[in-house]
Amino acid sequence: MTKHWIAALIALGLHAASQAGTGLKELPGVDGDGPVTVFYPSSTSDQPVQRGPFHMSLAPQGAPQPGNGRLVVVSHGSGGNPWVHSDLARALVAAGFVVAMPEHAGDNTRNPSTPGPESWKRRPAEVSRAIDAVAQDTHLAPLLQLDKVGMYGMSAGGHTALSLAGGRWSPALFKQHCEAHIAEDFSSCVGLITQLRGNFLDGLKKAVALGVIRQRFDDATWQAHEEPRIHAIVAGVPAAADFDFPSLAHPKAALGLVTAGQDRWLVPRFHSDKVLQACQACTVVADLPQAGHGALLSPPPPNQVLGRLETELLGDPPGFDRSQMPGVDARIVAFMAQHLLPTAAPR
Repeated sequence: MTKHWIAALIALGLHAASQAGTGLKELPGVDGDGPVTVFYPSSTSDQPVQRGPFHMSLAPQGAPQPGNGRLVVVSHGSGGNPWVHSDLARALVAAGFVVAMPEHAGDNTRNPSTPGPESWKRRPAEVSRAIDAVAQDTHLAPLLQLDKVGMYGMSAGGHTALSLAGGRWSPALFKQHCEAHIAEDFSSCVGLITQLRGNFLDGLKKAVALGVIRQRFDDATWQAHEEPRIHAIVAGVPAAADFDFPSLAHPKAALGLVTAGQDRWLVPRFHSDKVLQACQACTVVADLPQAGHGALLSPPPPNQVLGRLETELLGDPPGFDRSQMPGVDARIVAFMAQHLLPTAAPR
């Protein structure tokens, strides 16, 4: 760990000691977007809170107090919600950050109707409008400087992160990837509809999947999004196989990755490994060789709310030690602090 990161962690710890609670509020989206869930430093003490199956300690509608003046936007994965990233949000708030989580249209827990490339086109602009939503809040906006914003995204949110880092992609590249690697990266191409089981139905599943993909995703138009306010990005286990990888060689913001070696949903050699091969300037914020795709869901969804296939693809592999995840959150927080906060001049 560099001296910059060590100094950042010390500063973050000092801020945490002065904070009473983690505030929680929901802002209306901008231009018809869904709600933006915001976590922030608060002078109000935490209390037990339940959202769906998740039990947390937060301060709903707590009084905001000044933090470090910086915002981090978190982009959830397919079918996601704010609560599976609440551990990271609390770690960021303890360091003084405000955290905003937009609900991505058609690809969230309440409405999972249009995941994949259809959602990926919309997501970066939804992140931009989430920044706008916070800027319009009369209680939070005076506490923030929005010229330097951080962004974290996991899985499909990682795809969003790479787009905001300056990467370009196209539905046609998604199609080409699936045509070439449908068996090796089946879940990336198909999602949670079905899985290959090594039986006589596999050939039919692959043929049907490719037929649908060829029909829906033949548009070769480059997809890109400019957001100059974002200066630091962490992509966790990102969906990436449909990117033009040279476009990520020189990111427009400091770009870090969190990787999971046992990821069965987004096989690393087609996704995160490809990004790191293209981007020599990127930082590996955390490498988790024994982790599966769902390691970055923290807290993880209870097993009783997941289907069998979801459990297979998101569950922790045997031997994975989840107790290391607070340390991963700390490294993400330190990366944001390093690139968003002023550093003391060397003595």
